[in-house]
Amino acid sequence: MTESELLPEAYAAVLADFERHLAVERDLTPHTVRAYLGDLDSLLGHVARLGGDSLDDLDLRALRSWLAKQQTLGKARTTIARRATSARVFTAWLLRTGRITADPGARLASPKAHRVLPEVLRQDEAIALVETATATAAEEGPMGVRDAAILELLYATGIRVGELCGLDIDDLDFDRNVVRVFGKGRKERTVPFGQPASAALRRWIAERSSIARAGSGAALFLGARGGRVDQRVVRQVVHDRVSSVPGAPDIAPHGLRHTAATHLLEGGADLRTVQELLGHASMATTQVYTHISNDRLRTAYQQAHPRA
Repeated sequence: MTESELLPEAYAAVLADFERHLAVERDLTPHTVRAYLGDLDSLLGHVARLGGDSLDDLDLRALRSWLAKQQTLGKARTTIARRATSARVFTAWLLRTGRITADPGARLASPKAHRVLPEVLRQDEAIALVETATATAAEEGPMGVRDAAILELLYATGIRVGELCGLDIDDLDFDRNVVRVFGKGRKERTVPFGQPASAALRRWIAERSSIARAGSGAALFLGARGGRVDQRVVRQVVHDRVSSVPGAPDIAPHGLRHTAATHLLEGGADLRTVQELLGHASMATTQVYTHISNDRLRTAYQQAHPRA
């Protein structure tokens, strides 16, 4: 029996309404919806164990007690910070929909999450990754051509793996070398790509017909059986291909997103441009890449300067 099945009826009902709000009104991904519900299951379960059975019992004291419990359970600061955010989003929605008269989450503080710098490829490693995939694509057949196009597009644009898997053929504009992407919350943005990615995509589209089936639809990237490619397949492609680059860190598709952003900044792009390309809602999210670039600069200095 799950924790949500043990919740008081009032809590279970409002949680179901909030799930519909997230999925239908905010159009969040199933993964994001599950994350919210997991956090709120934990919160409302905690309030119920304290004796609460109505939304009036969801006050600031209960919220703080719940976060303190997460800390005693050894949860990471990033997890606690995320759960505090979930609580604030939830209580703001409760107030907005008239279910409560004051928002306790507005005064809820949370520990500042440590920003862990993601591993990225050096420029020579990234180039080796895409060029090796392109060089071997023809002899590997349609799947090799597809993999090369996937790697080129991920590195060229920095799009998320979910965004890549959701692309349709019509989202590509070869006249302008841009791709239309639907990001978090179905927010649309247009991202440019270069000639190498354009050439790789054209080669893949020419090969795509040999894999396409009746149910393939307009999906740009297909799996071996002709359906829209799965995110797990793309993650495996990136893992396998990166492992063939000597000395490269083991990164996932999100690592290629970090890599693209870092190389853009190292090449002189400004933060605002990178924010738009990546589809970040907040500049604060993009600013982590300045720390990456500074860290790489410091490392290079320490390795190269005799008086470092």
